[in-house]
Amino acid sequence: MRTTAESVTGLIETAEPIELSLVVPLFNEEESVRPLIERICAAMSGYAASWELILVDDGSTDATIANAREALNRPGLDLKIVALQRNFGQTAAMQAGINQAEGRLIATLDGDLQNDPKDIPGMVAELERRELDLLVGWRKNRQDGLLLRKVPSWIANRLIGRITGVRLHDYGCSLKIYRGSVIKQVKLMGEMHRFIPAWVAGVVPSSRIGEMPVTHHARQHGVSKYGISRTFRVILDLLSVMFFMRFKARPGHFFGSLGLGLGALSGIILFYLFIDKFIMGNDIGTRPLFLIGVMLFLSAVQMITTGIIAEMIARTYYREDTALSYIVREVYEGDQAHQ
Repeated sequence: MRTTAESVTGLIETAEPIELSLVVPLFNEEESVRPLIERICAAMSGYAASWELILVDDGSTDATIANAREALNRPGLDLKIVALQRNFGQTAAMQAGINQAEGRLIATLDGDLQNDPKDIPGMVAELERRELDLLVGWRKNRQDGLLLRKVPSWIANRLIGRITGVRLHDYGCSLKIYRGSVIKQVKLMGEMHRFIPAWVAGVVPSSRIGEMPVTHHARQHGVSKYGISRTFRVILDLLSVMFFMRFKARPGHFFGSLGLGLGALSGIILFYLFIDKFIMGNDIGTRPLFLIGVMLFLSAVQMITTGIIAEMIARTYYREDTALSYIVREVYEGDQAHQ
């Protein structure tokens, strides 16, 4: 007769590993969450491998969690609800879901019903066929406003592609399929979810990142969380991405290069003024060029010392990169809530 410990061990050994995790960040989507779960279940009904659904509530102030919990004991649905302590933003919510995911592959999509879950099985097959680490959805027929959404998106996509070197038509589409082992090497912070392909390109070759046309629906419930102000945030985030992609491990090179350039310019100016003063005999004490030369010299010293400090911070960052960008209040599985 098998002991209890032996029975538990046998169950663990025979448990089927999860093949695909679906991660959906939610924020005030009380009207969308029920039909979202229905559409996901319908789309995945023919999926042959095991899968799980992870809903991350990003501090919603409406009935989003209550409506989602109604599906916790739905037959055939492996559902986990992660409730964050407050609103941390879509990037942090996505990171929380990815950290909870157990699947070999991870899919992310928005919770506003604009992404179509029916595309997920086909995207999984395409990722495997092309042996990619990341497959990005391309909203080829995007159902959004032209002036406030489409035009800024077109401009941003081309600018991001040119700067990062990862050429995609649609960086902003949340519908993506990742290999879990790859995306878990990437730490998402701030509002950097728009640049996930660029971050992934930091750990795998860009040749292993692809895209695929997907269906896009107009928003049916609620209001969009984005406006024209997002364009300015994208520009600032893009500057950060460019810096981190090129100088994350060596920030001293960035600041040091600026410091040496400013120092060289200062040296030329001061050398010219030295000749003008001591050889030509001209007065330089009240000349603006003298002040410019001195200021450039001080700026050069400041840039170089900033580079040294940045190098020290970077080394500390790589040793202690364990901080999370979110706080989980509860995790719901079945009828239980876990702290």
